[in-house]
Amino acid sequence: MSPVAAFEFILLLLVAVLGLELFAKVLRLPPAAALIAGGVVLAFVPGFPTVSLDPELVFVLFLPPLLMDGAYFTAWADFRRNLRGILLLAIGAVAFTTLVVGLIAHWVVTDLPWAACFALGAVVSPPDAIAAKAILERVALPRRLTVLLEGESLLNDAAGLVLFRFAVAAAMTGAFSIGDAVVTFSYLAVGGLAVGGALGFLWVKSLRLLKDPSLTIVAAVLLPWAAYIGGEALHVSGVISTVASGLVLGWHQHEVFSATVRTRGSAFWDLVIFLLEALVFILIGLSLRGVIVRLGGVGDALTALATPVVAIVLAVVLSRFAWVFMSDGLQAIFDRLTGRRQSRWFGSSTVISWAGMRGVVTLAIALSLPEAMPGRDLILAAAFAVILVTVMVQGTTIGPLIRLLRLQAMEAENLPQLRHEQAMARMAAAQFAVVERLSQHPDGSQKHPRLLEQYGYRARVTERYSRETEALAGDRKDHFEVVLAAIAAGRTEILSLHRSGMIHDEVLRTLESDLDLQELAARAARS
Repeated sequence: MSPVAAFEFILLLLVAVLGLELFAKVLRLPPAAALIAGGVVLAFVPGFPTVSLDPELVFVLFLPPLLMDGAYFTAWADFRRNLRGILLLAIGAVAFTTLVVGLIAHWVVTDLPWAACFALGAVVSPPDAIAAKAILERVALPRRLTVLLEGESLLNDAAGLVLFRFAVAAAMTGAFSIGDAVVTFSYLAVGGLAVGGALGFLWVKSLRLLKDPSLTIVAAVLLPWAAYIGGEALHVSGVISTVASGLVLGWHQHEVFSATVRTRGSAFWDLVIFLLEALVFILIGLSLRGVIVRLGGVGDALTALATPVVAIVLAVVLSRFAWVFMSDGLQAIFDRLTGRRQSRWFGSSTVISWAGMRGVVTLAIALSLPEAMPGRDLILAAAFAVILVTVMVQGTTIGPLIRLLRLQAMEAENLPQLRHEQAMARMAAAQFAVVERLSQHPDGSQKHPRLLEQYGYRARVTERYSRETEALAGDRKDHFEVVLAAIAAGRTEILSLHRSGMIHDEVLRTLESDLDLQELAARAARS
């Protein structure tokens, strides 16, 4: 495929993404499932180019920004508070799934070497950060469950990649040491934290020196690739390095970024993440034809591999249930014995168990297997089957499952934190205090009486609303409906003035920008 043809093919994929996203909205499907299904259909359209994913390109192009997106918006306090549960999923569940899948694979295919069986387990064991984010951002969950699942998706790729590396080495050389594996994982993890943390702090210091918004946004966007490539070049975990740098930047961005940078950068970053996520899932679907060709055709693949693949898919799903219920059940028993307050854990454990979606990382790892690897065809077929089942079945049913268990109405933790309305009242009071101080002449008269009146009114209203939120909710919504109607009238008027030639385009754009900011604020306040 020539460079021009490749560019035209990417444009065609973007058109397909638009259509499949709209299709998903109409049918109320998770976009990830619709994009994979659409990719599978397109893969078998006569004349459509065959797509072969380059594993190294997948890791370098897609993984760093999508990991950064999750880490950047992670609430550090929630992450730290739930770190034990996150590690139990990110390391414990991955290792347990690898073990169970390896045992089942060897039981079903008795002539497959043990090392190859565990390599298969390592390929399918880590839930995918991209798939998890795409599914979870469209469902309502208690905060603790969201933190656990998103935190798991940030770290488990590192555990899966280490297990995979050692299993493949054992399969090819016949040598394996669990002690070496533990030491290597510890080195990769600690090294990744150090490299990512150092780069994150370096970036924060550098961004403070940049005054141009465009340069600041470009520099910030480069961080995920710098952390991932830098970590891999230093032979530590690029995944953990990227996550660590994202946590550091996310914590300091409130002090580093100006309002202009945050507004423009967020819009640009959201678009980048949307396109990357969409392309990932449609490319997974498109790669099916290449996978089938590698396996010798649909007929041969079904005849030789159907039974072991079904067994492996079931092992992947059920092993996660077993690990989650076992660890949560033991925690509940411990809480009862120590007299701690117990929470209802059956529903949350069920959702966490069902939310183990796999994605492009699983496929990329499978595609990176050496040609001489024993059981390579089985591993490739099982990897694709696991992705299809977890995204198409689990991804499309997790929303109804959450509603059935009524988890969206439950808050897992009762933390002594201010509500949104209370924080807004505190903010308004602080603003009023500054205006009151700066507005006063030495003789006690007011320099800005109208400004003082405006901020004083806002402080009194928000304080009252924080105390009577439910009673005033209707009035608040009506208030901002009027504000939005006024903004719409202003838009109509300036557009009419522009069309009649009474104002220049520059004036139109300036006034329109002001109205845009007013509308964004009003819509956010109304909701």
